[in-house]
Amino acid sequence: MKKELINQLHKQFDGIVNVWPESDVEFWYARDLQGGLGYDRWENFKKVIDKAVSSCETTGVRVSDHFRDVTKMVRIGSGAERPVDDIILTRYACYLIAQNGDPRKDQIAFAQSYFAIQTRKQEIVEERIQLQERLHARRKLRESEIELSKNIYERGVDDQGFGRIRSKGDSALFGGKSTQTMKNKLGVPETRPLADFLPTITITAKNLAAEITNHNVNQNDLQGEPSITDEHVQNNQSIRNVLVKRGIKPEELPAEEDLKKLERRVKSDEKRLIKSAELPKKLGGANDE
Repeated sequence: MKKELINQLHKQFDGIVNVWPESDVEFWYARDLQGGLGYDRWENFKKVIDKAVSSCETTGVRVSDHFRDVTKMVRIGSGAERPVDDIILTRYACYLIAQNGDPRKDQIAFAQSYFAIQTRKQEIVEERIQLQERLHARRKLRESEIELSKNIYERGVDDQGFGRIRSKGDSALFGGKSTQTMKNKLGVPETRPLADFLPTITITAKNLAAEITNHNVNQNDLQGEPSITDEHVQNNQSIRNVLVKRGIKPEELPAEEDLKKLERRVKSDEKRLIKSAELPKKLGGANDE
């Protein structure tokens, strides 16, 4: 996500935050958040809220501590006011809404990080967005490789054969350096996958090559280890050529922080978020339903 867009969204989200009087509890109104998350119709956004409420229930957290129905008076065109249903949301509620929103929307990707952490400092939000992008890329690669493993097993390739195919693909992507050579170079523990220590761009490259291999194995009905190996090597080589033309050599990029540690940090952030975000039992100034 571009820094200019992050800056724009950061200002927009900062503009709709509320702080409860005589406390440091932040909250947001759902109808304010609706536009910030890129939803034009309340009916569509309410469906996302309902999913978030279900997620809250699943985690065993009391919904009323984070979602509170209220009625607000809003001004209409004639200058008069009319009541409208709204929902007061804690930071945790907003986080759950973002987690259940349309992932194709830039606003949703931003909000997932913005609401996940206690501070709203932009540089920390940017760092969190980069983390989420890396985690997402790693999950996609894992899914693609699982699909490829299942796909080629039906075509005469066992688990050992899949390992050889993946290793030769890595060698093509990393300019002739084997998976083990790259693990040694980056200091990856022997029992851990190389991909858990790669930067986002390299993980994405590996995923694209795996997806192309999956597609062509099916499309061309490839059978056996040799033909599937050739396909996977060619795809990784093609991806490498694109990267090198843009001045990027995958084997020269430094290692990133262990994704397992980052995943634990994400879970820890969520626990702290739940504890710190509960609404007061009585919300003076708002009309509880």
